[in-house]
Amino acid sequence: MEDLLLLIHRIPYPPNKGDKIRSYHLLKHLARDYRVHLATFVDDADDWQHVPTVERLCASSHFASLNPTLARVRSLGALVKGRSLSLDYYRDAGLARWVDETVAAHKIERVLVFSSAMAQYADKFPGARRVVDFCDVDSDKWRQYADKKPWPMSWLYRHEARQLLAYERRVARDYDASLFVSGPEADLFRQLAPESTAKIGHFSNGVDTDYFTPDSDYASPYAAGEQAIVFTGAMDYWPNVDAVQWFASEAMPILRARHPDLHFYIVGARPAPAVQELARQPGIRVTGTVPDVRPYIAHARAAVAPLRIARGIQNKVLEAMAMATPVVVSPQALEGIHAEPGRELIVAEDGAGFADAVAQLLARDGNDMGLAARARVERQYSWPSNLACIGERLECS
Repeated sequence: MEDLLLLIHRIPYPPNKGDKIRSYHLLKHLARDYRVHLATFVDDADDWQHVPTVERLCASSHFASLNPTLARVRSLGALVKGRSLSLDYYRDAGLARWVDETVAAHKIERVLVFSSAMAQYADKFPGARRVVDFCDVDSDKWRQYADKKPWPMSWLYRHEARQLLAYERRVARDYDASLFVSGPEADLFRQLAPESTAKIGHFSNGVDTDYFTPDSDYASPYAAGEQAIVFTGAMDYWPNVDAVQWFASEAMPILRARHPDLHFYIVGARPAPAVQELARQPGIRVTGTVPDVRPYIAHARAAVAPLRIARGIQNKVLEAMAMATPVVVSPQALEGIHAEPGRELIVAEDGAGFADAVAQLLARDGNDMGLAARARVERQYSWPSNLACIGERLECS
């Protein structure tokens, strides 16, 4: 087996937790064909318990502790130096030293970078075959943030969008392949970095359909007879915060007028103060961290994904589809997902549209939509088949 250096911005475990899903399955896939040497960060104290599990997949590994508050403060220095804040946020001398020593000791000739900010640790190895999985066009996410925020945050986010895009373009130019999470995401980056068009591709996320299955006997987390709709995701992530705030103000009043007993559950770790405040409104529940999101999805009448800012593929949508729970999505949340609107999910654009869609689902006797969505996921979102392109990119000469 050949040695491979894998650089990931957050520990790739557990598999059912937000942005770690893709990196976790990527690590498992690579570990079958390579001796993987992993360098990553741990930014949540709860994640240290998962280190032994991740270590077992690796030939060697380095886990750097990252304090998000301190990292944000430290990254502000990038403003003075005209650098991307994201790069300084993930800058760590100990991790850099471990990478240099590991590449030298094992004569590593293949490097896979997960997320743009980790490419800084592979920049000094131009002789290796380097592939970067950008996942999303992160610079465009910052641009969208800027459009939604008042000054001075709008200025800060535009600065980051410019600096990060410049770095993303350099990485794409210098590396052997650049991958994204969907065709639309890859197409967007081709427009932003036309000089690297020939080296840009994508592979879709998948779903562990054995884990996210409607066939398990989940105990309901809801009160007896309660009708619930659910949103899942990390609730300190601003696009998720924005989505639930919008839904609470634009759709829930309409729904509660029609269905006074309907409850909207916001399920996810680290709810921001603005999310916690929503729990004061009638019919809204904020759970915080839960041991397992699947019971909340399985027993909900519908899952909603009213995202107004979205990049890549929304795992929350695929997971609900895999659980055969009907899903109502915004156009932004649907981007990159192959599904038939009206048959496998419902697309809504405004508060009234979301309210009408949820009301339709509440009135249905059967779950033909959920079953059709599950079939779509089983047919098109298998991790092994979607990850097959990685080996090809790493081995091409």
